[in-house]
Amino acid sequence: MKHALQKLADQRVLILDGAMGTMIQRHHLSEEDFRGDRFASWKSDLKGNNDLLCLTRPDVITEIHLQYLEAGADIIETNTFNAQRVSLADYHMEDLAYELNVAAAQCAKKAVEQYKAKKPDGGQKFVAGAIGPTNRTASLSPDVNDPGFRAITFDDLVIAYKEQVKGLMDGGVDAMLVETIFDTLNAKAALFAIMEVYDERNVQLPIMVSGTITDASGRTLSGQTADAFLISMSHAPLLSIGFNCALGAKQLEPYVEVLSENANCLVSAYPNAGLPNAMGHYDQTPEEMAQLVSNYMERGIVNIVGGCCGTTPDHIRAIATAAKAFGPRKKSLQLSHSN
Repeated sequence: MKHALQKLADQRVLILDGAMGTMIQRHHLSEEDFRGDRFASWKSDLKGNNDLLCLTRPDVITEIHLQYLEAGADIIETNTFNAQRVSLADYHMEDLAYELNVAAAQCAKKAVEQYKAKKPDGGQKFVAGAIGPTNRTASLSPDVNDPGFRAITFDDLVIAYKEQVKGLMDGGVDAMLVETIFDTLNAKAALFAIMEVYDERNVQLPIMVSGTITDASGRTLSGQTADAFLISMSHAPLLSIGFNCALGAKQLEPYVEVLSENANCLVSAYPNAGLPNAMGHYDQTPEEMAQLVSNYMERGIVNIVGGCCGTTPDHIRAIATAAKAFGPRKKSLQLSHSN
């Protein structure tokens, strides 16, 4: 049976939300906000551990989700980009991984409930469990003097990702999103973990994946081209494949086009708000970004669009407004009808 998310994608371009970190920065939260009462005496600094806010300031996270829903997002991502024990080790919080994922999913689901209470006729809204790449790579050595060294194993990644997936599912997410993939082997571990949990629970939620092209070379950090990345991911039963982060919409377009020409699933894109300036800030306005993303939709190469670094609800609102003038990628519709 076709999932509701797939059914909606057959009808129109779907809107993904924008950056969580950008919005958190706007709140100018202190170390005390991150710690809350529960972690007041924690042994390490916690400011910057954005995922922890799902426990210590869930009001902030839920409000950000709600703003994106009100801006027109069909899919919001949980605040769990680093919420697995590999990345949480930086804060000595490995044992909080499962709890953080449950709490993050609940924050997002609460925002959907609040949105529906305000706008009962606002349409279907979905929560995607965000699964980041971790801060370690399974394919590359972090030591230039020892190219054979690996800081983590595939099995360790699978263990960490399974814990995260279980937490997200127990919190009530509607789909899984393996995102900002710079190392395809890490992503394969995430997909393996997802499918193992699905088998154990006899549940099949949609799976979305999104890689990142790191620079003008047109390759991921681990060296894959767009078409090689697609082939490497094609063994999994994907709802969508796409790219996000690192590049602005203009720079990302040719790589999204490669996916559109070859993918047997939906295609997504959520670029940054242009390229960062000398201070690391993003200056592209909502109107400018919406115009560039409109090129994707006018050419019919995407099914799902949103924003990554530097984007805000204003960017998503502008993109959602622009999307009303266009239909979804036609190839995905042909594939859908043939299934």
